[in-house]
Amino acid sequence: MSGDPCVLAIDHGTSGIKAALVRAGGEVVDSEFEKTPMNFIDGGGAEQDPNDWWRALIAASSRLVRRAAVAPEAIEAMCVSSTFSSTVAVDRNGDALMPSLTWMDSRGAPYVRRVVGGYPSIFGYNLLRCWRWVSKTGGAPSLSGKDDAAHALLVKHEFPQIYRQTHRFLPSKDYLNLQLTGEFAASYDSMQLFWVTDTRDPNDVHYDTGLIAMIGIDRDKLPPLRASTDVLGAVRPRVAEAIGLRPGVRVVVGSPDHQCALYGSGAVRDYEGHLYIGTSSWIECLVPFKKTDLLHSIACFPTSIPGKYQCVNEQDLAGGALGFLADNIVFRRNELLGISIPDARYELVDRIAASVPAGSDKLLFTPWLNGERTPVDDHHLRGAFHNISPRTTLDHMARAVLEGVAYNTRWSLGYVEKFLRRRLDPIRIIGGGARSALWCRIFADVLEREIHAVADPIHANARGAAFVAAIGLGWMRLEDIPSAVAVERTYRPDPRLRSIYDEMYDSFLRIHRANRRIYRRLNRTEPTAAGNPRR
Repeated sequence: MSGDPCVLAIDHGTSGIKAALVRAGGEVVDSEFEKTPMNFIDGGGAEQDPNDWWRALIAASSRLVRRAAVAPEAIEAMCVSSTFSSTVAVDRNGDALMPSLTWMDSRGAPYVRRVVGGYPSIFGYNLLRCWRWVSKTGGAPSLSGKDDAAHALLVKHEFPQIYRQTHRFLPSKDYLNLQLTGEFAASYDSMQLFWVTDTRDPNDVHYDTGLIAMIGIDRDKLPPLRASTDVLGAVRPRVAEAIGLRPGVRVVVGSPDHQCALYGSGAVRDYEGHLYIGTSSWIECLVPFKKTDLLHSIACFPTSIPGKYQCVNEQDLAGGALGFLADNIVFRRNELLGISIPDARYELVDRIAASVPAGSDKLLFTPWLNGERTPVDDHHLRGAFHNISPRTTLDHMARAVLEGVAYNTRWSLGYVEKFLRRRLDPIRIIGGGARSALWCRIFADVLEREIHAVADPIHANARGAAFVAAIGLGWMRLEDIPSAVAVERTYRPDPRLRSIYDEMYDSFLRIHRANRRIYRRLNRTEPTAAGNPRR
């Protein structure tokens, strides 16, 4: 293992950039993290500055490489995993023209509805247009406006000067690759949510002229397509010097976070499921077929490994709801008093949640702070605590948040298993949430599934990016991955808790049905851009 070549794997998440040194066999040798800010804007905006990403990548990578956990000459490649559906408009020099519209930005929703709607319609989609999209791409633009297609349309209609100056619209991963190599390109999987590629043959994914015309984006603003396992180029000399790499380190095209997490989880055989709990969450597995459930936003897309399809169902906030509780409620007093928020704030929230019995004394939390994607596509939904009593404490609220995310996951899992026509059991869990033994137990009990906690879950995306690079460079095969990813602990559902969690889950669904119209009325203002983009 110690003699394997190393990949400098970049895991670009919502909260920041993680750089990790990963051996070709999957061992994470060392890592560094640099935080990046998020800017929320009235009307559904959620932006980040791509220059912050790049500064964070250089800072984290250079600290990591200079710490010399491995010799610089052992680092033979770089590969980026990045947030899905975060869109950057760049000029011919590769400079960002405005902030990135992240995967939480819903301001393009009105423009998507104009593109996809019209009589006769089903679920808000014109039947003929829907058929064209689903038959070729496996899905269609989300009505929530959180896809790359909606982001490009928002720029076109509300920032026309920026649109005219745009040389390419790039997914976030491919923006970082551009800065690393100087090459304008995107991978088949990272371009999926522009909804302009024909994916009917996973070995021949290509742009479709008719789909591009239906979306209404200029063809020349879309980047050339490459396979995720292709070598894009070498790290530019000045970048290599800034990081501390030797000249000629190769950059493999890489994949969005979903696909890298899939490989980093080790669940790479058909129907082996994994659950990711980070800022957002998803349930995902490889499948030997291609089909779509448009109503519940479940579809099969090509993966980063040529010839394979994946089924994925993403939900908007998971760990993000825990972060909201920690920063806005539990430690808000610290901020007001000028006292620093402890680094171990999630562990402290976890500890107080453990003091409360299963079901949180029937306090129930809905985690739709930013709307929801699946199994309902509704950006009007909002989070809430329900059934507060005089006995409710902060401890109850902490556990209710953990359980509320699990109820939301159970909601999604039911439709995913119906889509697959089989039960996912066991399910591997990865991401920051998997570090909490309490949360893993809650997932096992609420989902009524055996949960396999993967070793070193926080590095699953980086490990997956390294696997994509290793496969592309011929260092390993897909079938080598399962043995390279260990399961650290297994959590089995406690049958004694089934009745309380069934009752709470049923109430969770009833709360959605009873309140969705109220949320729509309260939040019915159409998302619109607020002011000019920051330069």
